[in-house]
Amino acid sequence: MARKLAAELLGTALLVYFAVGVATLSFGFKATGDVFVAGVVATALAFGLTLLALVYVLGPISGCHVNPAVTIGALLAGRLPLAEAIGYWIAQFVGGILGALVLWATFSSSPLYSRTKTGLGADGWGAASHIHIGAGGAFLAEVVLTALFVFVILGVTSETANAATAGVVIGLTLTVVHLIGIPITGTSVNPARSLGPALIVGGLALHQVWLFIVAPLVGGAVAAVGHRLLFATSTTLAAEATP
Repeated sequence: MARKLAAELLGTALLVYFAVGVATLSFGFKATGDVFVAGVVATALAFGLTLLALVYVLGPISGCHVNPAVTIGALLAGRLPLAEAIGYWIAQFVGGILGALVLWATFSSSPLYSRTKTGLGADGWGAASHIHIGAGGAFLAEVVLTALFVFVILGVTSETANAATAGVVIGLTLTVVHLIGIPITGTSVNPARSLGPALIVGGLALHQVWLFIVAPLVGGAVAAVGHRLLFATSTTLAAEATP
């Protein structure tokens, strides 16, 4: 169990450091210039590729959830006991905070960095959203995007799935989720990823972070229910069709 928790903490910290780091460079430092789409693509790929690598490295140890929404999906799908899920959540949130702290320490040594102006890749709605989406729309988007992401993870990690390709599918799904989600909310689909940067940036980001904790958890729960209904039905039909 200690190895699992260490893997979840490390994985979440690395995801925040590298992927949120690219988001900060792209949108805070304007490393991709004023071309918004370039920043979206760079950030989406950073999240997807980082998770892809982590799945293959840490997956054999803990399953590489590195996301409380994935853990609640696994819990409700009957793949994880409650006590273990609670341990995962603690490790993930601590990892997200540590990753954000190390990232902030890295950027703060630059004379171009400002915690309030450059930020740290925090999510948001209203004035903090590229399309100025309202709280209701942001909540719905995060639920839908997270539900898709977790549903795919539950599907490709099932007993009948091909484990060799699971990391690629999961990484590409997270990339697609960010391609649509970044202009809407900045894309959370991961409460631990959102809490760390919000705690450091403070202000509006911290005031709004509740949505990016609650909505992804709701999305993960929706995915688990959908997975249980769909795959249970598929299993039953297959059993009935067997002579």
